[in-house]
Amino acid sequence: MSIQDKFDKLEERTKEAMLGGGEERIEKQHKAGRLTARERIDLLLDKNTFVEVDRFMTHRNTNFKLDKFYGDGVVTGYGKIDGRLIYVFAQDFTVYGGTLSRANADKVVKIMEMALKMGAPVIGLNDSGGARIQEGVESLAGYADIFHLNVRASGVIPQISAILGPCAGGAVYSPALTDFIMMVQKSSYMFVTGPDVIKTVTHEEVTKEELGGAMTHNSKSGVAHLMAEDDEKAMMMLSELMSFLPSNNMEDPPMKPCTDDILREDNSLQEIVPDDPNKPYDIKDIITKVVDEGNFFEIMPNYAQNIVVGFARMAGRPVGIVANQPAHLAGVLDIESSMKGARFVRFCDSFNIPLITFEDVPGFLPGTDQEFGGIIKHGAKLLYAFSEATVPKITIITRKAYGGAYDVMSSKHIGADVNLAYPTAEIAVMGPEGAVNIIYRKDNLTEEQRLEKVEEYKEKFASPYRAAELGYIDEIIYPKQTRPKIIAALEMTQNKTEAMPPKKHGNIPL
Repeated sequence: MSIQDKFDKLEERTKEAMLGGGEERIEKQHKAGRLTARERIDLLLDKNTFVEVDRFMTHRNTNFKLDKFYGDGVVTGYGKIDGRLIYVFAQDFTVYGGTLSRANADKVVKIMEMALKMGAPVIGLNDSGGARIQEGVESLAGYADIFHLNVRASGVIPQISAILGPCAGGAVYSPALTDFIMMVQKSSYMFVTGPDVIKTVTHEEVTKEELGGAMTHNSKSGVAHLMAEDDEKAMMMLSELMSFLPSNNMEDPPMKPCTDDILREDNSLQEIVPDDPNKPYDIKDIITKVVDEGNFFEIMPNYAQNIVVGFARMAGRPVGIVANQPAHLAGVLDIESSMKGARFVRFCDSFNIPLITFEDVPGFLPGTDQEFGGIIKHGAKLLYAFSEATVPKITIITRKAYGGAYDVMSSKHIGADVNLAYPTAEIAVMGPEGAVNIIYRKDNLTEEQRLEKVEEYKEKFASPYRAAELGYIDEIIYPKQTRPKIIAALEMTQNKTEAMPPKKHGNIPL
């Protein structure tokens, strides 16, 4: 065989590998409104940066006379997003429905091990029917190897999953172990057992969309964190998400040049918090006026809307924002919001992203549903996460900070570095009305006396000044000063070091 023949053979095999399961199946994928694995990678990574690994690997199964396809249903390799190294694997639904074989798992494991060695993020583009049944336990072993690496890599390198088609059985557990899950409307699904199995076992009738569609997991279960209209927008959102994250836990998040004046004051902030303490307002109106260019990348916007979490930049530096949302359930903490907040806080702490907390919380949601559901345990997760975090922590109390919820929301007492308050802040065990009713319940006060006592309690306790006198609030600021004050606090805390007692790991209430 001549050298040219060898070159021709390489070209021929490369062309075959590029086609995955063949043109007919690619056409079917497109008709379903989904892109192929390679098209998704091309959209996600910077142009001409993708380097493929294991292009010619095939399955090693001798049972059932299965055809062999180069790549065996997963495209793996590395490339760049905004010039930064990223590892990626993309399941190819055109080859046996993206099901996982032993060879397939070996490719993913190789990429993840490389990512850990090089300290770079991993993005998984998932489009898989689960374990390849024809391979039996080998396929299951492959999944377990991936799960084990997901856990090893957790808190070391960012791991992002995009669900871009139907993912069932074992295919959902690796994404569940990663930091963020993106889903696509009307074309992506996640479930451990599908509608047919559920109908057989429990006799419930449910559609794929209702059971495990993008909106279900973004609004009801809280399994997913982001949602996109289609594959193209999903890749754009993943790219934007990566811009806030460091490559690994030993690096700082990437700085960007800041064109927004760091000393900018915004007079409209003076009027956002209403005079009436029972009147709602949108906390995002404060967030977007304070961060660079008004750009706030919200995480889990459709789930537990009484707490808002997401990424932004202050003076070009990425920050994580956690904020109570008075516009939804008055901003109370409940089971779902505590879990949502805790997971986000722990992610930011893992990857050196400072935490900014905007606080307006009337307490924990009362009720039997909450108590029976374990609000004590779940509320403790948020408390644990804030207390455990050693990144810079800056808290701004805009209005209510009542009861135990005041402690939980990154108070001075659980390690916040800078605690600020607006003059509208109310820091107390409970609201003035409730407090007076309890304190003077045996005194038979007239209505006039009761109102007098309410005003007295407001003056003494439901203001930021008592907390400031005790040093629990570092400074009471005008709302318009929020941006420059936060940026000054971030600059002051950027070299923060805090040593924790030596231990393997804590035991967070789960």
